[in-house]
Order: sequence, then C-alpha cells, then structure tokens
Amino acid sequence: MHSFLDAKTMAKTLRQTLAEKNVEVSHGECLEIVARQFGYANWNVLAAKIGNATSGESLLLPADWIGLDQSQGRHYRIGLDPDEPGVALIECRLDPAKAAAPGEEDFATLMQSIRAEPYKDARIAVRADLRTVDATAASIWIRVDDASGGVLMFDNMLDHGERGALHGTTDWCERRIVSDVPAFAASIHFGVLLHGFGSVRARGFAFEVAAEDTQPTAEPGHLDRPSNLNFTASR
Repeated sequence: MHSFLDAKTMAKTLRQTLAEKNVEVSHGECLEIVARQFGYANWNVLAAKIGNATSGESLLLPADWIGLDQSQGRHYRIGLDPDEPGVALIECRLDPAKAAAPGEEDFATLMQSIRAEPYKDARIAVRADLRTVDATAASIWIRVDDASGGVLMFDNMLDHGERGALHGTTDWCERRIVSDVPAFAASIHFGVLLHGFGSVRARGFAFEVAAEDTQPTAEPGHLDRPSNLNFTASR
C-alpha cells in the first residue's frame, strides 16, 4: 500500500510509464498529479506534509528491545518517547483520511525475545500500562515458540472484548496476559503492538511467574487433537 510518503517514487514511476507510451510529462507535472491523487491542492502542500511527517522521525530504541514495522520503516516511529522518560512510543505517521480500504492497515511492535528455559512448565504473566491516541487497535502480546519456530501459545488481546485491545483515545490503563509455557518451549516473545493508525504509549512492563490457579488468557497455537473435520459452522 502506497502512502503520501512515497509521492516522489510514484511520480517517477508515472513519468516512466507515460514515456513508454510516448507521452512526455515533466517530473514536476507528475508530482502535481500525484499530489492531487492524494487529495492535496498541489505539490507544495504535499511536500510540506511529507516534511512534517519525516522530521525527527527516528526514535531511540530502549536497550534490549527490538522495533519491528510491517511497513519497513515508512509508516511508524518506534522507540522511547522523547517527552516522557520511561515511556515507549509507537506512532503511525499516516493520515487515516488518506488510507486505503479497511483491512489494509499495517502494524508495528516493540518487543523482546527471551529463552524459555527458566520458565518451562510454568505459567507466566506479562503486564504493562498503555495509553492511546486515535488508535485503531493497541495492546500487549505474547508468543511461545518451540525450537523450530512453531507457535505453541499466542495472545495479542485483539479478541478479548473490553479487557482486550484499546481503541481510540484512552488514559493509562493496565493490560495483562497469562500464558502457559510447555516443557518443550524454546523461546518467549512479548511486547506492545499498534495495529493501524494513531499511537500507543507503554510503561511499567512486568514479566513474572503467575500463580498456578491464575486463569490463562493465551490460546494454544495448536489444537490438542483433530477437530471439526466435517466443517460445521462456528458457534
């Protein structure tokens, strides 16, 4: 999915395509066409928009954390919030009004990966406080993998209802995931996630062994046995 940040590349491609059809158009004219395609009055307006979106775009990653952006760095800023010490930020630079069809949004995450060895056969809990601004969906998540990378347990809270992912603008609130770690687990991955637009801030991450009577929230990545082989409808 192209965004307004790709305008110059789109203008170059447009000019080359027209040239192949023996239609000569200047690069400046192509920039004006692309600007109008994104709904802006002219290239100068769009250029200012791009400048605002990309100025100071890089954030410092906290030590031992990894930032992953499905758009390969084009749509999100991930790292430490420069205005709030001890707070991590994931922020989408795209304007939702200029987005493509619903369902084509990207996502970004700030995460850690650790060895599962100290937590095998245990029940673990991950928690953090989150605050959102105009977020499509924001949450914490956890995944437990085996040695081959197969998913044993996974939970991103997107289907947990009121206690699940956050939407829109919210004040600080806690989110918590509880997951079992099977004896044959090899790695545990967890972090904070922003799906789509807006921003999410996170602070106060905690990772601990949960009491045995704590109800898990994470669903197994594999079924215990074959199920629904006759394709009956979901209930």
